[in-house]
Amino acid sequence: MKKYSEELLVSEMRISLADFLTSYNKNLPIGFPKATTILLKKFKETHPLFFKHGDLWSLDEHRKKIIDWLPPRSQAS
Repeated sequence: MKKYSEELLVSEMRISLADFLTSYNKNLPIGFPKATTILLKKFKETHPLFFKHGDLWSLDEHRKKIIDWLPPRSQAS
């Protein structure tokens, strides 16, 4: 149970775009396209309401949204 609590805290932390990019791509399921800085910046421009804390990202708030948003855009890049 303690390990789950630690993982939850990590996923809720607000982190920089670079740290989010590293963590997102590291834990990505096989077969999913990897994120890039350019694509994440485009996501942020497209969905500014998801960023109530300025330039900070969190795995908890943004990971699922990126997974849903990314595939068609990564093929076009």
